[in-house]
Amino acid sequence: MLLITAFIWGTAFVAQSEGMNYVEPFTYCAARNILGTLVLIPVILLFKSSKFRDASKEKTSIKHTIIGGLICGVILGISGALQQIGISMTTAGKAGFISAIYIIAVPIAEFFIFRKKSVMVWICALIAMAGLYLLCVNEGMAVNQGDLIVLYSAFGFTAHIMVIDHFNSKGADGMIMSCVQFFTAAVLMTAAMFIFEQPSMSNILDAKYTILYAGVLSSGVAFTLQILGQRNTDPASASLIMCLESVFAALSGWLLLNEIMTAKEFTGCALVFVAVILAQLKDITKNKREVKGETYEKTS
Repeated sequence: MLLITAFIWGTAFVAQSEGMNYVEPFTYCAARNILGTLVLIPVILLFKSSKFRDASKEKTSIKHTIIGGLICGVILGISGALQQIGISMTTAGKAGFISAIYIIAVPIAEFFIFRKKSVMVWICALIAMAGLYLLCVNEGMAVNQGDLIVLYSAFGFTAHIMVIDHFNSKGADGMIMSCVQFFTAAVLMTAAMFIFEQPSMSNILDAKYTILYAGVLSSGVAFTLQILGQRNTDPASASLIMCLESVFAALSGWLLLNEIMTAKEFTGCALVFVAVILAQLKDITKNKREVKGETYEKTS
């Protein structure tokens, strides 16, 4: 399930890139978030049915669910718009890899809220920065504007992950919070669409397949598969599998859009991917030690 999730998210970069041939960024984001909201409503009703109710007996906080959804929606709306604008100025493969920087940025963000991290995390950050340099900086020592905008969106997604972690610890309902965030982002993007763009229904219909893929599959289906997949998978292993979205983004851009990447850019991609994996290995090893320690304690 998590592998399919990574595949959907990665190939969604192609859909987002193709969508820019028909509509402008805010229009695309508005339509995508509206679809994401509509798709999640029946999913929520399904998970709240008697069949799934006993699977989770944890108490949830409606207050923190709504507040968390609103804050996440604002961050998601802004970050999603930045990513969409950046994708229109760079390749789908590069956008996918740059977006994966959040996996490194999250532990760095944790350091600033006094959650100490090991030296390995900082080493991974340096490796990722080196990879990002090779991936984004051209021969003239200039950074592509689209790459930079996607990087800004990656920092936004870092804040998004941190906010979700905060409200999850407060007992927020993840499914409902996600629906609220998509609705909030849809309202923001719809307002931006009418203020800064001139949306056309004919253009939206021309981009319907790319919007449907991003809205229904990337937001609705992939989110559901992530929830189901993480029921029986520890967070470190789950994030390691889902980070493959960047690999699928590069491969799909190469296979479907005929995008060309230089050896230097491929090297940068490889370095970022190595950094992503190394950042997860410590947690995986720690989890194994904890499992072994628990087993020993039970045996004793």
